[in-house]
Amino acid sequence: MDNFWPVKVLRVVSVFFLGAVCIGMYWYPGGNIHNPDQIGYSFTRNFLSDLGGYESHSGAVNFIAAFFFNTGMFLFVLVGVAFLYVPLLFKEDRVNYRLAVAGSILFLLGTVFFSGVGLTPHDLYLDLHVFFAVNAFRFLVPGSLLYFIVLLRSSVANRFAWVSGVYLVCVASYVGYQIMSGNPFDSAEEMIRQATIQKLIVIASVINIFSLSFAFGHQARLQRAH
Repeated sequence: MDNFWPVKVLRVVSVFFLGAVCIGMYWYPGGNIHNPDQIGYSFTRNFLSDLGGYESHSGAVNFIAAFFFNTGMFLFVLVGVAFLYVPLLFKEDRVNYRLAVAGSILFLLGTVFFSGVGLTPHDLYLDLHVFFAVNAFRFLVPGSLLYFIVLLRSSVANRFAWVSGVYLVCVASYVGYQIMSGNPFDSAEEMIRQATIQKLIVIASVINIFSLSFAFGHQARLQRAH
């Protein structure tokens, strides 16, 4: 099977997204939801979505940061499309194949929601933006669980399964935190907590996708060997 979708696309989109976020952080004019006078971007006081606004919280035009961040988010739909090719790697095992199909559908839905974040800047479409941002990770919890099982049942090296297992715990915990946490607009302390945790789970998500690309590459080699 060709490695383009299940391996190369996952790696390229992951690397591009990280690069786009770094560029966006560099060019972000400044301000956060509690302090419009803040200079530049703060890891703990700005949400990633702040990068995608038409204007920054300081009121300045935010074209460069928004262009790169929103493009990076939109391209995640390619990751979802790539996952539709992954079940073919596990077709020799009927159970794994069915689990992978279900997991891929959930990953596709999650990545479509991530793309929705990039298409709905927070300062123009706040309600839609929040809807996409909050619910994207909720598709990844069952999707990650299914692929964790698939990897454990497959001949792929267990280290890839355990990376997915750790990520599953992290993303499930994050969804629980989203449900129980307060409103970041109500206090600067809550904003700092949520902005920091958000970045950590996004980093974990990118690491997981990058790791899965190697797991799928390994499975593709095993498939060709048989």
